[in-house]
Amino acid sequence: MQDDLAKLQGTWHIVALEMDGQRRAAGNGAKVVVKGDRFTSIGMGADYKGKLVLNASDKPKAFDLKFTSGPEKGNTNLGIYELKGDRWKICLDFHGKGRPERFATKPGSGRAVEVLERAPASAAATPKGKAKATGEVTDLPANPAPELEGAWAMLSCVQNGEPMPQAWLRYGKRTAVSNLITVTMNKQVMLKVYFSVDRSKEPKEIDYIIALGPQAGQRQYGIYRLEGEKLTTAIAALGNPRPSDFSSAAGDGKLVTSWVRTK
Repeated sequence: MQDDLAKLQGTWHIVALEMDGQRRAAGNGAKVVVKGDRFTSIGMGADYKGKLVLNASDKPKAFDLKFTSGPEKGNTNLGIYELKGDRWKICLDFHGKGRPERFATKPGSGRAVEVLERAPASAAATPKGKAKATGEVTDLPANPAPELEGAWAMLSCVQNGEPMPQAWLRYGKRTAVSNLITVTMNKQVMLKVYFSVDRSKEPKEIDYIIALGPQAGQRQYGIYRLEGEKLTTAIAALGNPRPSDFSSAAGDGKLVTSWVRTK
């Protein structure tokens, strides 16, 4: 156990994610930092801290996450893991259904499989508000849109023409504070971007600047409409031109989401 705990020391970035049987894009900037027997999860919609308890003698190897601060304070999540060099694979139960027995999920399982890779030793911490050297954000938008701020719940999500399963939608959350948007799925950060809007266009335009991770500083272009308490956005894939409508077809790379304000 001590050997594996020693090997886990440092910063790990989430590079692959599967939840409830669906593969999802790993969130920009999502990472886990292990120091001693303590862990901190950053970029998951909030900061989570707690104690990491390993049992390397189990087959598969087992771990417990005992949360001491953050939204899960007082809770314990059970999981299994494998550690091979600079790659750490985990399967985690987040619905209190017991410890997983294998590295797999299915619809309604309440489980997630994550693949994490160790951050390079040269990847030093950067000041708050700065991105990694792979794409430092320097030209932040100056005029946020107050009407888009607040907390929102996901109503629908279609990417590349493929709708997200209905059972997944309840996990989707969007928060906007000033000019920063964070989108999470079951507390895993899927998107963290700075944004600006142009209300003079029809449909209204919205620009994203990715805030964290290997793509930090890159721009995405989109459109949006606000109908009372319902918000719909269509965002082009990186490198693609701004969408002209709110449809999504196979292979277009477009992400179309609808949200309802919750508070």
